[in-house]
Amino acid sequence: MSTSTTSAPPGTEDPPPARAAPRRRGDRTPARTGWRRALRRDWQLYSLAILPLLFFLVFRYLPMIGNVIAFRRFEPGGSIFGEEWVGLRYVRMFLSDPTFWQVFRNTLWIGGLTLLFCFPIPIVLALLLNEVRRRSLKRFVQSVSYLPHFLSIVIVAGITLQMLASDGPVNHVLGWFGHEPIRFIQEPEWFRTIYVGSEIWQTAGWGTILYLAALTTIDEDLYEAARIDGANRWQQIWHVTLPGIRPTMVTLLILNIGTFMAVGFEKVLLLYNPLTYPTADVISTYVYRAGVESNSFSYAAAIGLFEAIIGLVLITTANQLSRRTVGTSLW
Repeated sequence: MSTSTTSAPPGTEDPPPARAAPRRRGDRTPARTGWRRALRRDWQLYSLAILPLLFFLVFRYLPMIGNVIAFRRFEPGGSIFGEEWVGLRYVRMFLSDPTFWQVFRNTLWIGGLTLLFCFPIPIVLALLLNEVRRRSLKRFVQSVSYLPHFLSIVIVAGITLQMLASDGPVNHVLGWFGHEPIRFIQEPEWFRTIYVGSEIWQTAGWGTILYLAALTTIDEDLYEAARIDGANRWQQIWHVTLPGIRPTMVTLLILNIGTFMAVGFEKVLLLYNPLTYPTADVISTYVYRAGVESNSFSYAAAIGLFEAIIGLVLITTANQLSRRTVGTSLW
C-alpha cells in the first residue's frame, strides 16, 4: 500500500513568524517600572537615605566648588571664587617649597606607621578574643578595649600629654629605675611613637568589632572538616578563619589606604608644638597654618587639592590591585 504526501497549494504556506514590534519611545521598560514599584512599596526605607544624601551633598560635594581658588588669587572679603586667574602659580610655589617636602615626608612616615601597626592589631585582637571561652573575661576585655573609642580626641590628647609630661606618671616610673626624666613632648624623635601609640590605644578596640562580626559568619562545618583532616588550632586559623574574614580585611585595608595621606589633623594639632615640627608637622596642619593663620587661602587650597588627588590615586590603585589579586574590591 503506497502512501502519498499532499502538498499545500501555492500561496497557502504557513506565514513566517511575525517580528516583535519595535519598542516605542513612550513604552516603559520592565526595569523602570520595577524600580518605581519598589519605590512606592518601600518609600519609608528610601526616605531614610534623604538626610545622609543631603549631608554628603552640602558638606562634601558643594565645598568642592571652592577648589577653584587653587587656580585663582583669593583675597578675604572679595569674591568667593577668587579675584583673577593665576593658573598653576600656587602649585609651582608649594612644589618648590622645601618646607612642603619636609611636611610631605612627615605625612608619609606617620601615615605608613599608622597603617603598619593600626591595621593588623585589631585582627590579632579579634582572633585572640575569638579563642576566649570564658564569657565574663571576653566581655571585660572587649569593654576595656572599646572604651577609648568613645572618648573625644581632645580627651585622648590630654591624657597622652599628662601621662608623658616631664613630671608625669611615665617619668615617675622611669625614676624608680634610676632613669633621668625624658622630655617626650618636646623631643621630635618621640612624636611618631607617641602618635601611633595613641592611635592604637584609641582605635584597636573599635576595629575589633568589625572582625568579630565577620568571624560569626564563618560556617562551623569548615572547622569540623579541618579537625577531621588533622588540622591543629593554628592551621584552622590560617586556612579557615583568615580566609573567612578576608573580604572584611581587604575592604578596610582599601579604606585605610585611601585615607593614608589624611593623617589625623585634630590629634596632631593637639599633640605637636614648634619644637616637634621637624617630625610632627603634616600636610593637614601645614595647610591649616598656611591657610587660616597666614591667610594664604589659595596656596592652602592648592596643597589640599594635591593631597586629595594623591588619596584618589591610592584608593583607586588599591581597589584595582585587590580586584585582580584577591577578587574582592569596593567597586
